[in-house]
Amino acid sequence: MRTLLITGSGGSGRSTVAAATALAAARQGTRTLLLSADRTDTPGAVLGVPTGATPVEAAPGLTVWRPDAAARFRADLIAFQDRAAGALDLLGAARLDAEEVTPLPGAEELALLRALRDAALSEAYDLLVVDLPPVPQALVLLALPEELRRYLRRLLPPERQAARALRPVLGRLAGVPMPAEWLYETAGRWDVELAAVEAVIADRATSVWLVAEPGPAGADAVRTAVTGLALRALRPEFLVANRVLPETGQDTWVASLAAQQRKTLEEWQGTYGLRAVHGVPHLGRDPRGTDDLAVLPVPAVAPAEAAVEWPVRDRIAEDGVLVWHIPLPGAIREELDLVRRGDEIVVSAGSFRRIVPLPSALRRCTVAGAALREGELRIRFAPDPELWPRRG
Repeated sequence: MRTLLITGSGGSGRSTVAAATALAAARQGTRTLLLSADRTDTPGAVLGVPTGATPVEAAPGLTVWRPDAAARFRADLIAFQDRAAGALDLLGAARLDAEEVTPLPGAEELALLRALRDAALSEAYDLLVVDLPPVPQALVLLALPEELRRYLRRLLPPERQAARALRPVLGRLAGVPMPAEWLYETAGRWDVELAAVEAVIADRATSVWLVAEPGPAGADAVRTAVTGLALRALRPEFLVANRVLPETGQDTWVASLAAQQRKTLEEWQGTYGLRAVHGVPHLGRDPRGTDDLAVLPVPAVAPAEAAVEWPVRDRIAEDGVLVWHIPLPGAIREELDLVRRGDEIVVSAGSFRRIVPLPSALRRCTVAGAALREGELRIRFAPDPELWPRRG
């Protein structure tokens, strides 16, 4: 299934673009699901059909779904209490009732990711259009599966789990019930679920579209978004320049805004490795209903481009090093930082950070330097003579 992740700067009209894209695909005969993370019914307001926790048909071939984070969080917490009953009773803990549970920060993000996984694994749709939050929150959300899996592996390493046959003996020796079994089972189930979401995000059939209103604020937001996505090995397929003003028939004030937009559009052309910058004109009003959405010339959903690669080039014969090429368009040299931690490397670009496992060949090397050239971070690794196989 084709998956399209749409985000953008705040107030850029990304929800409108997402709804128009989903509607256009459905009218072409594609079974489409529009998945929204908005707390309020923004998709319903745009499409003219109320939406909510139960998927609803907004138009022929178009289903809209806004997952209920509160209900899912309550169900998960109650289920967790049931699985941990022995440990909670041992501690004398008072159980929480479903009626008194309110979602904690992060519950909405997890609910959306689960819905993304469930929809992607479903055979009911050909296209999944995900209306993500604005760029800063969207980047946190897209990083969540990988980060949580890393935390689980560090806190509860599967290889440290005691053998099932030993647990009764350990329990008698300790004099208390051993919670390890349910704890590891829970962590294992979470890891499987998060891995499924991570696979959807990294899938070759998944693309990202950025929506921004051309202008100085939009240009800053796009540069930040492109760098943050690149750190996750994601590349925006389209940059949708929304609410583009006409170039003629304007008073002086509107003409100056149109000129500012043209300047930004020219700067965007050919940058960041985008397939295209696609302009969507301003209708002179906020689009409401399927008739308005149908006249918006949003990009057609095309086959996904090739996945982003972080290749390792062998330069040992020429320079005595291996070079790891990491595309980071929009990155600023002064805002880059690298730290090696064992078999991982911490890459920071501005406010974004990612901890990445080193490719196997580089784990036997030492870092020999790094440089940012033409939007690409190139990290040089020198083979460690104590670990590198001898030639000849």
